[in-house]
Amino acid sequence: MALAVLANAWVRARGGHLLALIVDHGLRAESRAEAILTQERLAALGIASRILSLSALSNGAATAAQAREARYQALIAACRTMGFLHLLLGHHAADQAETIWMRKQAQSGVMGLAGMAALRELPFVRLLRPLLRFPPERLRATLETAGVAWVEDPSNRNRRFLRARLRAQLAAAKAKTLGPLLLTQAKEAGSARKTAEHGSAEALARSVRLFPEGYALLTSWPLPPNALASLIQALAGAAYPPPLRQVAPLAASPRSATLAGIRVLPAGKLGHGWLLVREAAAMGPAVPAAPDQCWDGRFRMAFTAQPPNGAMLGPLGAASAARLRDISHLPAAVMQTLPAIWCKSVLVAVPHLGYPNSAACRAMPVVLCPPVPAAGGSFLSATEWGCRAALDTLS
Repeated sequence: MALAVLANAWVRARGGHLLALIVDHGLRAESRAEAILTQERLAALGIASRILSLSALSNGAATAAQAREARYQALIAACRTMGFLHLLLGHHAADQAETIWMRKQAQSGVMGLAGMAALRELPFVRLLRPLLRFPPERLRATLETAGVAWVEDPSNRNRRFLRARLRAQLAAAKAKTLGPLLLTQAKEAGSARKTAEHGSAEALARSVRLFPEGYALLTSWPLPPNALASLIQALAGAAYPPPLRQVAPLAASPRSATLAGIRVLPAGKLGHGWLLVREAAAMGPAVPAAPDQCWDGRFRMAFTAQPPNGAMLGPLGAASAARLRDISHLPAAVMQTLPAIWCKSVLVAVPHLGYPNSAACRAMPVVLCPPVPAAGGSFLSATEWGCRAALDTLS
């Protein structure tokens, strides 16, 4: 609510437009009424809003993680549908401290200990966290001064959830100095992470060639382990990179191996170096071929696509790759992982091979679009981003 109030003042002063997104997870009987109450409060402030209702969640061991993933998917989907390029999130300094404390206990490396980024680039939206430097007490004071009420989620105090237990630890008297210490350490880790990501991007640009068919060639080494981990994550269409301890031996000295859904093998007819390509056995099942549909976390059908009714988007497969080997220079390991459009077991098109003809491929374009680029923008903390100007109304 504080984020909505602050962002509304900032946006209106600059002639912009704001929409508040309210996620109803449906995990408590009161959640729908609370979402409607929040919407009414926003309307009284002249802030347009939309309720996003989630229906597939249930209470269980992994509720928090599932709810977080579903929440992000719903928020990003709403932004895409309505053409919003910036998604502001309300994480504050206490959330950041809890995140770092959680990662410390999990023995995370410098990437994790840097905490949440103030700015993160995704394929379709830019995530912004302008409140990371401010404790929740400041935000409550802002709302009280403005005469705006808010809803407290009782789940935040439920000790069944790890984050709630960590929150209690940080709030304990013996841990009152821990929060500021964690944030200081996060700033130091963030600087180290930024340096590492710059080095990773430079190493990838120097040593790797990435192709639209979803494979890469590693032409020189060693690579920084985090660079190879990022590349593997992008080629696999994964939400997270593999652990650096697993990647480090390959980064130092490549060899034939399979790791995190990616095969590493000699480049062969593709030239000098090593080929990194999706492991066929790890690919996701075919999905309905439709505009904006994503298959295997890697390939997305274009908005303008016009596939036949009932068509499916899935892998070309080994048998069809062998049948089409004469129309491409690509090795079988790459060809069988290419996206293809099928209708009732009949191969309709393979856009990356130009099969069966250019007209058919233009009607059904499919592009490589991993959820995270191999080398995106470097990590930015709240301090480095310089978000203070956007919050000049903070009390």
